[in-house]
Amino acid sequence: MQPLSFVPWAWREPGTLGGPAATDDPDRTGNDSAHADEQASADLAGYSVEATDGSIGKVDEATYDVGSAFLVVDTGPWIFGRKVLLPAGTVQRIDHDERTAYVDRTKDQIKNSPEYDKDTFSTPQYREQVGSYYTGSYRDTPPM
Repeated sequence: MQPLSFVPWAWREPGTLGGPAATDDPDRTGNDSAHADEQASADLAGYSVEATDGSIGKVDEATYDVGSAFLVVDTGPWIFGRKVLLPAGTVQRIDHDERTAYVDRTKDQIKNSPEYDKDTFSTPQYREQVGSYYTGSYRDTPPM
């Protein structure tokens, strides 16, 4: 079995943003480009975020920039109102019907991630720190 090659700042699959709604509807085909564009451009702000072991909060912000895509998640009372930055590569799938993003990391892995700082989160140093943290988590605990 080959280890997962984790790329932090890229969506894993081109269809990740489309979620199951893109292909589960029997009246739609996988080639319905209008539906695919609608799903891909969906604003994820306000979507719930589920770790492998429970809810972690709601998407506060999402970017889709090639090579630097991420979600900022407001954890609410779960981690005392702290926000966390989740690289797009942690997103396993998005269900637009349920308005939920599913990530394949545990709540503890997310809780122990580098502290989010709105003033420095876009710097290369912070991106490197977060990317290294999650790359290590995939090496140590591959997704099931």
